[in-house]
Amino acid sequence: MRFRIDRSNNTFTYPSREWNRPEPTPAPPAPAAPAAPAAQTVEPEVVEAPLSPHEIDLLRASVSVVEPLASDMTVYFYAILFARYPEVRPMFPPGMDTQRGRLLRALLRIVDLVDDPQSLVRFCGHLGRDHRKFGTLSAHFPAVGECLLASLARYAGPAWTSEIAAVWTKAYGVVAQVMISAAEEDEALRPAVWPATVVHRVARGHGIAEITVHPHTPYEYAAGQYVSLETPWWPKQWRYYSPANAPREDGTLTFHVRAVPNGTVSTALVDRAVVGSVIRLGPPMGDMVLDTAVYSDLLFVAGGTGLAPIRALVEEVARRGEHHQVDLFLGARTGDELYGVDDMLRMSQRHHWLTIRGAVSHEYIPGLRGSLPEVLSEFGPWYHHDVYLSGPTQMVASASQTLTLNGTPPDRIHHDPFETPVLSLS
Repeated sequence: MRFRIDRSNNTFTYPSREWNRPEPTPAPPAPAAPAAPAAQTVEPEVVEAPLSPHEIDLLRASVSVVEPLASDMTVYFYAILFARYPEVRPMFPPGMDTQRGRLLRALLRIVDLVDDPQSLVRFCGHLGRDHRKFGTLSAHFPAVGECLLASLARYAGPAWTSEIAAVWTKAYGVVAQVMISAAEEDEALRPAVWPATVVHRVARGHGIAEITVHPHTPYEYAAGQYVSLETPWWPKQWRYYSPANAPREDGTLTFHVRAVPNGTVSTALVDRAVVGSVIRLGPPMGDMVLDTAVYSDLLFVAGGTGLAPIRALVEEVARRGEHHQVDLFLGARTGDELYGVDDMLRMSQRHHWLTIRGAVSHEYIPGLRGSLPEVLSEFGPWYHHDVYLSGPTQMVASASQTLTLNGTPPDRIHHDPFETPVLSLS
């Protein structure tokens, strides 16, 4: 499948397929999504030349204009997408509140990466592979691009110019190209989703359940990655969780799930999932894996159920038998919420290279007291360590800043993205 760019009016045509749809309402110039032939490697290469510094400035300036109007803009985007292309509506959940908030966050992430081609390709490649589970087709990308540019133009107002429209057309074309190539390659290698049966469930208190599933077909992932889950009770609503174990011989995965207020998927998993329930898994994602480490000394920092991927990484160190010294810090507000500490202490008794420290921030109990960033400052130094952070966004951001200020190289600090990587069709 190829898209053709009409440079005279910054629009896309899709020569191999025409969609039957009502005549669209007047809109600003529509974008195109040129697709390069599928690459032969897992990570596609960007064929388009990167944006110039001037184009990047224009792109970021236009985003700064619409950002204060993000809520209204995303409502408008989905309204015109569903009106012009009603065939895509069934791909989305009935309730769109959560979905609307994801569009601008993903756009901001892409704009942040636009001057870092390698990271942009990696991020958009993840998006392309992940979007297969929604039934996304190559032909959907021109529709999304058309409505995206129409929405940006409407809410940018007088700041929207033909030059900015051309830059967005080019930028969206690169993003779509990488996503399409990644999805096509992925389709040749593995399924889009994996049904999995719940084989074990344990309640851990404080609204947390450990849920172990067995995929019906082999599921390959790396310790430290995260996975999207869909339940039968909330179709088309996917949420991201990290397996709490390194890959096992029996193929099972264990997830630590905390029910959150108004959390449809998390509440369903904690309160309704039983042995025999069948859920669906999306493809594994994320780069917070052991292979990214350079140093033999490792610092793991986990807050709350952020322990899950850290626990998996500890298991992976043990499984490989490599020479690593691992310092693990666990944090919570109170001692009762210091989740999983007993399990990790038992692991430290089996592995001499693993040191465990727990800290609480809102209760006076024997031991370390303070937030994890505060406690990290009392130990170390950590500048000869690879650091893996997992937990609440504020904790991860603060800990990363603290470590950087104390000499840890930023490229040696690993963590999942703060927002789940979903662009538009989810």
